[in-house]
Amino acid sequence: MTTLTKLGVAAALAMSGLVVAPAAQAAPPSAQLSPGLVSSMRAAFGLTEHQALARIDQESKATRQAPSARAAAGSSFGGSWFDQDKGVLVVGVTDAAAAERVRATGAEARLVDRTAGELDRLKDRVDALSAAGKVPSAVTSWHPDPRSGAVVVDVQPGVQTAQVTEFLADARELGPIEVNTKGVTAPVPFAAGTVGGDPYYTGNVRCSIGFSVHGGYVTAGHCGRTGAQVYGWDRSWQGQFAGSSFPGNDYAWVRTGGGWWNVPVVLGWGTVPDRLVRGSWEAPVGTSVCRSGSTTRWHCGVIQSRNETIHYAQGDVHQMAGTSVCAEGGDSGGSFITGDQAQGVTSGGYGNCSSGGRTWFQPINEILSTYGLALLTA
Repeated sequence: MTTLTKLGVAAALAMSGLVVAPAAQAAPPSAQLSPGLVSSMRAAFGLTEHQALARIDQESKATRQAPSARAAAGSSFGGSWFDQDKGVLVVGVTDAAAAERVRATGAEARLVDRTAGELDRLKDRVDALSAAGKVPSAVTSWHPDPRSGAVVVDVQPGVQTAQVTEFLADARELGPIEVNTKGVTAPVPFAAGTVGGDPYYTGNVRCSIGFSVHGGYVTAGHCGRTGAQVYGWDRSWQGQFAGSSFPGNDYAWVRTGGGWWNVPVVLGWGTVPDRLVRGSWEAPVGTSVCRSGSTTRWHCGVIQSRNETIHYAQGDVHQMAGTSVCAEGGDSGGSFITGDQAQGVTSGGYGNCSSGGRTWFQPINEILSTYGLALLTA
């Protein structure tokens, strides 16, 4: 997208009298608000237009059901996910009574051996192994998987060293562990050197804007430290990092100034119409999601995991969401969005948008809560 087009979007919104008020989760998402997803979903998943529209509607329904279904499960909640084959929200529960309550909400219930809390605590114990320096570099991430009732550990294939074997033995003493080597490559943050002309710069690093908030925007923490100066696409001063965390987390927010203003828009880069942001309802695992970034622009895939720990060379990053979406250097900090609902900001991953890859994002609601920010919404 050209600079004039970016400015045109903002100007059009301003002239239309659009009110941008904080409304993090004031209203549930609607399938009718997702027309721009259709062409991307058809390309990404090999769907017909009818199939894409049907899936958007199913995912929107699952997202609306998720909070009440989790509440119905109570202490027996074992996690939830979107079943792509059936087109329904599935909620794991550890007892039959909870299953009946979940079914009453319209979701499907499945008996599982462990609660989500138990899996999260197991994941935390693996985090502790990493904090103690016991995770080798061939181990790239780990996350609780409610579908298998285990913590899934990603290990690069063909790197079965003594250190890897010892780590896996230690991890299995903590609880159920599954090892995945399929398509695993070491992840890296998606920052890049200056290439000119795209969203924002800190020194010689280019990154991407995530979502507008009142007073600025959120992005990735590895793009700049608190106090670092930020420059826009035209190299004019744009603001500074008002808060930043990396590693441990990978989020930050930039307080804008110098005449820059913020609007609730995610760029579609001509692939789809630019997206208005209307909230931040958290989409379940299995739901489709799209990413906008300054290098590779617009790409889509599926949310594959949540609460995943990523083992970067710079240190672990926690509570991430894993996706099948590709990304490349310079896409860091960019928007992950499902329909019109903000999901998070791009952190890192592996692969590229020619041969494919995986990308993780830091969930948006955690960032808003940490810094006390209000998402700009249309």
